[in-house]
Amino acid sequence: MIRILLAEDQGMMRGALALLLGLEDDFEVVAQAGDGLAALAEARRTRPDVAVLDIEMPGRSGLDVAADLRRELPGCRVLIVTTFGRPGYLRRAMEAGARGFLVKDGPIEDLVTAIRRVLAGEQVVDPALATAALSVGPNPLTDRERDVLTAAADGATVADVAGLLHLSESTVRNYLSSAIGKTGARNRIEAVGTARQNGWL
Repeated sequence: MIRILLAEDQGMMRGALALLLGLEDDFEVVAQAGDGLAALAEARRTRPDVAVLDIEMPGRSGLDVAADLRRELPGCRVLIVTTFGRPGYLRRAMEAGARGFLVKDGPIEDLVTAIRRVLAGEQVVDPALATAALSVGPNPLTDRERDVLTAAADGATVADVAGLLHLSESTVRNYLSSAIGKTGARNRIEAVGTARQNGWL
C-alpha cells in the first residue's frame, strides 16, 4: 500500500481528496491535517510514503513543511498542490525538496498518477507552470528583502517593520528600496503585488 498524508486547510476539499484517493486499491490515506504544524506532527507520527501538501496553510506553509520533511523524513516524497500557479512557488517548492507540483484545477487522475510517479523517484511538474517559471526566471529577492516586504505587506510602517524584524529603520528602508528596484515597481505596494504574483513571497 502507498501510505499518504494529506494536508489541506479547506476541510471540504481535504475530505473530498481523501475520499477520491481512498478509492485507489493501492492507496491508504493514513493522516489528514488542516495546517502546516499538524501536517508535520502527523508525518512524524505516521511516516507516510507520500505527503500531498497545499502551499497556503496556517501555521507553516506547504513549502516550509516540505523543507522540514526533507530534513526529518527523507524517505517521504512530497507533492505540492496549489490553487495558485505562481512560477516562483514552483522554484521554491523544488528548492524545498518537493518532487512534484500540481495546480488543483486538474483532474483527480493527474494527482493519482503524480503520487505514483513521485514515489517511483520521478519529478512531476505541471507543464504550463514549468514554462512560466522558466520565462519569469529566478527570484531576484534576498531572504532579508523577502522578510521586509512580507512584514510591510499589510501597510506596516517602516518603524513597525524595524521593530518586528529587529532592524534599524534605515536598514529597512534600504531593503525596501532594493526590493522595489528588483521588482521594477514604483513603490512597496507594487513591489509586494509583483512579488506575490510571481510567488516570490
